Amino acid sequence: MTTAIAPPSIDQCIVLPGRTWKQFKLIQEGFENSSGVKLFYFNGTIEILMPGRDHELFKSLIALLLGIFFEENGIEFEPTGSMTQEREGVASVQADESYCIGVSKPVPDLCVEVVFTSGGISKLQRYQTLEVPEVWFWEDGAFSLYRLRSDGYEPISRSEIPELSRLDILLLSRCVLLGQTSRLQAMREFRQGVRAIA
Repeated sequence: MTTAIAPPSIDQCIVLPGRTWKQFKLIQEGFENSSGVKLFYFNGTIEILMPGRDHELFKSLIALLLGIFFEENGIEFEPTGSMTQEREGVASVQADESYCIGVSKPVPDLCVEVVFTSGGISKLQRYQTLEVPEVWFWEDGAFSLYRLRSDGYEPISRSEIPELSRLDILLLSRCVLLGQTSRLQAMREFRQGVRAIA
C-alpha cells in the first residue's frame, strides 16, 4: 500500500547571491522538466521557489475570480500564467499569474504575485526592468497594487488598466479569503458583487 505525501503547505525558497546570468541559465536548463519550480534572476541573485499548497490555492483563486470579472464584463484577455519573462543578462521573472488585456502583447499588462516567503515590493525592481505596466501583490489577506511611472512603481488604490478600473479590489480580496473554505461560495458572491457594480 502506497501512502500519498501531501505537498508542503508553505513555500520553500533557495536564494543564491553572487551568481552570473550564465549560471542562472544552466540552473534554468537543469529545472527545465521540473513542474512546480519557479526561477528568478535579478542583480546577480538567483531565487529558486517551490510554491506550497497555500500559495497555489491563493494564486488559483485569484485567477478564477479574475476570469469571472473578465467574462461578466465582456473583456477579452490572454492569461499568460507564470510564463518566463526575461531581459537577457539582467532579469528573469515568473509571475504567479499574468494577463494581456485585449490582444496578445510581448509584455503582459498585469502580473500578480502571491507572497508568503519572499519578495513583496522588493520584486518591483525586476518588473520595472521588464517594463510591466501594473503589478499586484497578494500578501497577508490583502492586495497591494503598483503602477509603473517614469521614475518607478507607485502604489495605487485601484487598477489603472482601463478594463480593470471598475474592479472592486476589496470585493476581490474578500472573495479570495472566502475561497479558502468554499470555492463555490466565493465564485457566487464575487459574481453577484460584479453584477451589482455593472
